[in-house]
Formats: sequence, C-alpha cells, structure tokens
Amino acid sequence: MAFPTSINTALLLQKELANPDCHSSDISRLLLCEPTLSARAVALANSALFAPGQAPAITSVRAAVERLGHRNLYALATAAVIRQLNAGIRDEALRARATQLWAHTVHVAALAHALAGAVTHTDADTALFAGIVHEVAGFYMLAQADKTPGLYAQLETQMASTLEVIGRALMRQLNVPLPVADAVNALPGSTIMLPPEGLRDTLLLAKALAPVPSPLPQASVTVSAPLQAYLEHDPVLQVLRTQPSAEAKGLIEVLLS
Repeated sequence: MAFPTSINTALLLQKELANPDCHSSDISRLLLCEPTLSARAVALANSALFAPGQAPAITSVRAAVERLGHRNLYALATAAVIRQLNAGIRDEALRARATQLWAHTVHVAALAHALAGAVTHTDADTALFAGIVHEVAGFYMLAQADKTPGLYAQLETQMASTLEVIGRALMRQLNVPLPVADAVNALPGSTIMLPPEGLRDTLLLAKALAPVPSPLPQASVTVSAPLQAYLEHDPVLQVLRTQPSAEAKGLIEVLLS
C-alpha cells in the first residue's frame, strides 16, 4: 500500500519511536524537521491532559518530548500520518467526508481516553492511540477514491467489508501493536458487551457517544434494549457525552488544529 511522500517524516518518526533504544535527542531532531508536528507536540504538552494545575509551560520541542513520552508522541506521529493521507484530496464531496471523518476520529480518541479510566478500566494511552487509528482504512480509501473517479460510488454498497480488508493491511504496514490491531479489526458489526470492558468495547462506546458520526457506511449492529438504555441513561456516560473534561477539550483542540 503506497503512502504520499509528504508523510515520510511522520513515518520515520513513528518507526524511530517504535524502537525501544531510540534516544530523545533523535526524536527531537526528527520533530524539528516537521514544523506542524513540532507545534502540535508543544501544544499537546501544554494541554490540560499533560500539564495539570500549575505545571510550567513548555517552550521547546525537547521539553515536549520529555513531558509527553514516546508512547504519546507515537500516537501524535500516527495522527500526522493519517491526516496527511487526505491532505491533497481535490474532490469536494470526498474532502468533506475526510474532514468529518477526522473530527469523528478525534472525538473518539478523546472519549476513549476518558472511558478507559472511568468505565472500562483499560490503559488510557492505549485507548487514545486506538481511537486515532481506528478509522485509518477510511482515510486511505478516501485518498484512493480521489485518484480514481467513481471508486467511492462503486464501493459504497460494500464499504464495511472493503474497509475491513484495507484496515487489516494498514495495521500491519503501520506496525500497529497487535492488541490495538485486534481491537480495531474486531469493530465491524460488533456490539458493546454489558458491562463494557476491554479495548474493543472502549472504542465501540466512544463511537456511540461521539458527537460527530462517521460519514462512512457502517456494518449493521443489533442494539438490545438493555444496551440502548445503558447508552441513553447511564450517568457516567451522560457526563462524558455532555460535559467533556478540560483534558478532553485540550486534546480535541490540538488534534483538530
């Protein structure tokens, strides 16, 4: 699967961050090669999620690397890869879908991070990363459809199965850790278990609560009456849906910028 040359720096950064022996100075040097990514790293390091209370403001890439840590920088680099897939879309309708899909992705990532701690008791940083990559197949497909007029309409009736195949290939090519890849690959057609637990249910809950829906056709899911009641009336979910935390708002702002 081919990627545009504009994402080479982000891919190189992602590869370096996956190396357990990588040094912070090397990461800082790579970040400085991509000004937009550098700015987002500093902004994220200064967000409420990573700078609670009276934490001093970060003013350099090196300090941002130290505060965020390699796992969160890996998520940020992956977000940059995904966004660049759609940077050159010319078709107006496809570009609108890509913009909405990114907004959906960002809200899902922020909600997944919050849900991991409050509801499903999974690792919050892993949930954040999983939220960022969970729609990567859709971004790739939209980019390819822009190059091939009529492709989107041709695939629309079989979108869910198409995205599942593309997604599995992209999970391997982007070296997404197996637990995350397994959770993302299990999403199509799946329903939330009660009580929800694990990474897959975290993502499904986040998608159900996200204020911006995915613009792409989804695999059909049967929602039971108990699950519907849980989604509509559980007090914890209602707070996360209607009153996002300062941490969630800061994360959304950085990723949408």
